[in-house]
Amino acid sequence: MPVISSVIHTIDKKPDGSPAILHLRHTELPQTDVLENLLSDFNDAYNGKQSKGWGLFHAESGAYPFSGWLKAYFEGKNDFMQFSRDAVEHLTKLMEESNLSVGGHAMFVHYRQGLTDYLAIALLHQSTGVSLDQEMNVVAAPHLDFGHVHLAARVNISEWQSNPASRQYVSFLKAKQGRRVSEYFRDFIGCQEGVDSAGETRTLLKAFSDFVETEDLPEESAREKTQTLVQYASSQAKMGQAVGLSELSELLDEDRPRAFIEHLRTQDYGLSEEFPADKKVLNKFRRFTGRAEGLSISFEQHLLGNKLEFDEQNGTLLIRSLPTQLLEQLKRATEA
Repeated sequence: MPVISSVIHTIDKKPDGSPAILHLRHTELPQTDVLENLLSDFNDAYNGKQSKGWGLFHAESGAYPFSGWLKAYFEGKNDFMQFSRDAVEHLTKLMEESNLSVGGHAMFVHYRQGLTDYLAIALLHQSTGVSLDQEMNVVAAPHLDFGHVHLAARVNISEWQSNPASRQYVSFLKAKQGRRVSEYFRDFIGCQEGVDSAGETRTLLKAFSDFVETEDLPEESAREKTQTLVQYASSQAKMGQAVGLSELSELLDEDRPRAFIEHLRTQDYGLSEEFPADKKVLNKFRRFTGRAEGLSISFEQHLLGNKLEFDEQNGTLLIRSLPTQLLEQLKRATEA
């Protein structure tokens, strides 16, 4: 994950309403192992965040100038330091206008992973821990706190440049609280939400449940495929990568690698070929199974409260909309 260019500027803004003071760094950060570790730690923390949005840049304008500065940098019209200065000055202005946030360290990193270029942007804060010096004395040890990053975004530069129709080349953190704070940072990046990752993930899981039912898979096979889907989607989310439906289809059935993708297209679920998975939705997807005295029950967790209603006090499970095959068997048994 080589770093191409990077810099950190500091915005000193206190919550007492006093004006923000911008401290600019005038040269790029030197290429060191420490810098590589910093980027790795940031990406690990960023990828682990569950509340993320995915989208695209607004059209460049006076209100949304960021993409224009970024484009000028990649076209060689401005260098990285000029890009970062324009951007952090704009961020400071928006921070002043919002009057909602304290300052921090504004990090800009252009790096390459494989053949793909990325730009990471984040507002970082320092925390103080403890360490030991060479004489084994206990000393204060300030460090950048990646565990509490709330304002950050990442741009897939290669996708932005090569696929103008894409609606998911920018990812950004969504604040669990203080929505207005995250909105001013999103305005700084100049991006709009283009993909409903939670909705897409729910649709994928619904399509998978329909597929399992249509294929009439044995319970063991259904459980294995469920585990494969969740592991693959979770792994992609952890790496900050999108779920690929064709790739997932191949993983679900090596003997029939097109089976699931053909099911998706036949039923027309409207899923994008690639989309970011939502970790919250994935974490709630489980398959419940039980077998006793000739009774076998298996269902996906998301059906609870919809097709299934569990009464804990009476130990009963109400099933609505029985599978057609089961319903026909019951009718024939009743008529006999």
